[in-house]
Amino acid sequence: MSDPRTTNLLDLDRRGLEGFFAAMGEKSFRAQQVMKWIYQLDVDDFAGMSNLSKALRERLHNAARMELPRVVMDRLSADGSRKLLLQLADGNCIETVFIPEKERGTLCVSSQVGCMLNCSFCSTAQQGFNRNLTTAEIIGQVLLASRALGGDVQHKRAITNVVMMGMGEPLLNYDAVVRAMNIMRDDLAFGLSKRRITLSTSGIVPELDRLRAECDVSLAVSLHATNDELRNELVPINRKYPIAELMEACRRYVADEPRRRVTFEYVMLAGVNDSDAHARELLRLLRRVPSKVNLIPFNPFPNTAYVSSDPQRILEFQNILINGGIVTVTRKTRGDDIAAACGQLAGEFRDRTRRRERQLEVAVQEVRG
Repeated sequence: MSDPRTTNLLDLDRRGLEGFFAAMGEKSFRAQQVMKWIYQLDVDDFAGMSNLSKALRERLHNAARMELPRVVMDRLSADGSRKLLLQLADGNCIETVFIPEKERGTLCVSSQVGCMLNCSFCSTAQQGFNRNLTTAEIIGQVLLASRALGGDVQHKRAITNVVMMGMGEPLLNYDAVVRAMNIMRDDLAFGLSKRRITLSTSGIVPELDRLRAECDVSLAVSLHATNDELRNELVPINRKYPIAELMEACRRYVADEPRRRVTFEYVMLAGVNDSDAHARELLRLLRRVPSKVNLIPFNPFPNTAYVSSDPQRILEFQNILINGGIVTVTRKTRGDDIAAACGQLAGEFRDRTRRRERQLEVAVQEVRG
């Protein structure tokens, strides 16, 4: 087991690595050399970094480490999607999913062990919350998936896009997530453009403004309702940051960039949020925000009371939005046979919120009547 007193270099973006080497009395270009070894050449042993002096390699061996999560399960869906279950140093497990398409390969990355937001339609949220992931644990998902899928910088990588849509709310782990996205964008690492990295949030408004100023990647917002009363039920963080406040933050995020849009994610729940009236209300809500809408058929999980809207209802809802001038697509369900679809990621971890225990207590009380 690695020594926790040493620095995990995967926790550092280029600026952090430059600071690390400066503290060692080394020039900043050492950071560039090490980044290339780690992210482009897949070398995670200092002994193999041949353009570093032997003395520096020995110092790094004593002061630093490159610690990745451990792959404990690798499952392939019938549709080609691939889910990795990764074990962290503390024994918790998280999930990351690769979704291949004709023109791209998208990796869905987790930001927390569980989720603290308790959205009622999401399996991850129902499992509870343990802790934030470190930058190393976030970027480690990209590294491990990249290695599992094959390819490198010299030979086209399988991963062309990253979406921060896995377990957790990314903006509640802001600093670690932004450092990881800086690494994803760095030309010495994965070299992804900001348009190929998408952060999905339930709407942490103050951090949205920070993100726009510091790392304006593509933005997706988990909306799922068109009025505060319903959204308070589906997405409880709405009680703190209601829809009107969230919409203004979204408008600011894409201000002065006429070709940019915010993607609004909308899970289709039969009899809950899928009526024609909801669609027309959504049109009014998005009038002032350059938008694209992703309609997501609900993916079931154990003990949920929700049911997905039927395909015809989704099509009718979609047509109302399209006729109103909003680009709208229905997301194809991928990986549901291996519980890798949207809203199904759960991992294996110790819940510090006691959410699962409280749910069991309520169920027992209901049975006892």
